[in-house]
Amino acid sequence: MTTQLTVRDLSKSFNDNTVLADVTCAFPVGAHSAIVGENGSGKSTLLRLLAGEETPDAGQVTVLAAGGVGYLAQDARLAGYLTVQKVIDAALSDLRAIATRLRHLESAMAAGDTGVFDEYSDLQTVYELRGGYDADARVERALSGLGLRALPRERTVGELSGGEQARLRLATLLAAAPEVLLLDEPTNHLDDDALVWLEDHLRARRGTTVTVTHDRTFLDRAVTTLFEVDGDRRVVTRYGGGYTTYLAEKEAARRRWAQDHAEWETKVAAAREATATTARRVAPGRAMKDRNKMAYGMRGDWVEKSLSARIRAAEERLRRLLDRPVPQPPEPLRFTPTFTDASAAHAVITADAVSVEGRLTETSLAVEPGQRLLVTGGNGAGKSTLMRLLAGDLQPHTGTVTRRGRIGYLPQDPDVGAPGDTLSEAFARGRPGPPDAHHAQLLSFGLFDRERLRIPVEKLSVGQRQRLMLACVLSEPVDVLLLDEPTNHLSPTLVEELEAALLAFTGALVVVSHDRRLRERWTGTELRVEPAPSEA
Repeated sequence: MTTQLTVRDLSKSFNDNTVLADVTCAFPVGAHSAIVGENGSGKSTLLRLLAGEETPDAGQVTVLAAGGVGYLAQDARLAGYLTVQKVIDAALSDLRAIATRLRHLESAMAAGDTGVFDEYSDLQTVYELRGGYDADARVERALSGLGLRALPRERTVGELSGGEQARLRLATLLAAAPEVLLLDEPTNHLDDDALVWLEDHLRARRGTTVTVTHDRTFLDRAVTTLFEVDGDRRVVTRYGGGYTTYLAEKEAARRRWAQDHAEWETKVAAAREATATTARRVAPGRAMKDRNKMAYGMRGDWVEKSLSARIRAAEERLRRLLDRPVPQPPEPLRFTPTFTDASAAHAVITADAVSVEGRLTETSLAVEPGQRLLVTGGNGAGKSTLMRLLAGDLQPHTGTVTRRGRIGYLPQDPDVGAPGDTLSEAFARGRPGPPDAHHAQLLSFGLFDRERLRIPVEKLSVGQRQRLMLACVLSEPVDVLLLDEPTNHLSPTLVEELEAALLAFTGALVVVSHDRRLRERWTGTELRVEPAPSEA
């Protein structure tokens, strides 16, 4: 049975904003691939094109899968009136239709109709490939693995929480076992046990799987091939060998870049030296003898012309090199602490019995110089509210917050600049001098290239706005960093670089994060924020 999942010369735009341009790639059959990149780069668009949910502006999408294609959209909704059992029945309807047809064909063959044998054989192959005989048991395993074992089948979708609905959609799609599975951020709304179950399930499943995800632990455990979507260049690059190999190849590319830059600098220096040295050699190099002015002059003219030609050749080599510069790769990200006297002697931030009605129960903490604090808690517990209080972005209803030293704050939702600002102007806002005066610093982080500095902020993707917010925090020395979901929206390689920068930062650090890899590697203290008790 032939399976194919390819795109060729694919382009897609939305409202004159090009998302993908001339993309060509093929997803390996029978493997688990992942599409990675920052938010807004085109990952979900590529997946929707594969699922047939979007039509390309140009190019071709080829999806061949006799065993069907299943697609989990990130923000899809189930009809609120449906019961859990109805959702399960709808997901298995194809398999049950095949089972019904097989029984009909079996009856026909038993009655002597041999003309249906080929159809029966093909359907039997598809049914077995999709595990039709195990479908009902697979439903139970998926519901149990995703934490929905006790979910009553008669409950309606409208009675379920958003997380329960998302897990129900995922469970029923996995139970249907299509030959090709397209998953957009399937790890959202899953706890650690459900994440491990999903990784094990996808590793063991037959068929072809393509997942859009930011989860680095998931990439490491369940994925064999990565396709990186570069939102700035609008291209897709394939990396084989899993997440560890992907990181190694990215680091090797960075080293090659540094080597190419060093070689370019060497050639430029050599061309400049050749130009200067040759220009100095404008005399014949020997004294005139026998007063032979004519011979001496002829030789001098010849030497001068020869040297002039060599000077022009050296200047041309230098011009070509300067016309095609190899820029120096950016230094790794680095946060700079200030080590002020105030922060060295006292806690940099103290919160005394602070609360916000309906959003944060009474909480107290003291962040000491150099302390590393991870704030944890369930959705809606008030983690982001606490971070806003610590940053001074929100005032408490009760209690007080005392701040000493300089604070760098990265909110969960990137919001930087003013209406009409370009990227350059947004970065420079509040800083002395014109925007151009800050270009060198902004470009030094390696988060943007020069061509993007004039782009209006409102045209930046979510991931690009997050990079801009990060640049603003990186650009100023601070005593304490307050980072609310800092890995959101960023590409995996930038997340790895950011995590290394946080590890090297010697100031105080307060982080809210759902990132499993970051939490697994955390070496500081933790503060768990509990939600307000229900009034019911």
